[in-house]
Amino acid sequence: MSKKNKNTEDIKDQVEEVLDTTTVEDTEVEEVDVEKQLKEDLEKEKDKFLRLFAEFENYKKRTSKERIELFKTAGQDVMQSMLPVLDDFDRAMKEIEKSADKDVLTGVELIHNKLKEALKGKGLSEVEVAAGDSFNADDHEAITQIPAPTDELKGKIVDVIEKGYKLGDKVIRFPKVVTGQ
Repeated sequence: MSKKNKNTEDIKDQVEEVLDTTTVEDTEVEEVDVEKQLKEDLEKEKDKFLRLFAEFENYKKRTSKERIELFKTAGQDVMQSMLPVLDDFDRAMKEIEKSADKDVLTGVELIHNKLKEALKGKGLSEVEVAAGDSFNADDHEAITQIPAPTDELKGKIVDVIEKGYKLGDKVIRFPKVVTGQ
């Protein structure tokens, strides 16, 4: 072989070595980049999954809470329609107590108590308000104001016109009161 050919072959070998090393380094860099990209994609998908799972858990809790609330207040319309009947019974009791016929009073008391107990069994309770209590606009509905009969009744409840009722913890009718001025 001639010197020229030998030099050419040496140069070719050197070029091939440089190319081979560059390709191996590029391949290693590409593999590291691909691996890093895959890890980042995996982390993104894990985060997406965890957020979706948490959102679903919150949805389940919210719908469960709404369902329980619906069951608690499902009879609210029926209860509100029964309140005027209960008021009429209270007024009838006051009038019958004035009469001399005790048998009628006993019969009406039995029916009145049975109705009250049935409604109480369904979660209805009376809001306790009496004359002389402090007036609170959040808890009472003022129908009118009158001059206070005494100084200690100023700004307080003078009379209760209509009883208030709660269904569970929710007020379905606020007591209607007269306040002293």
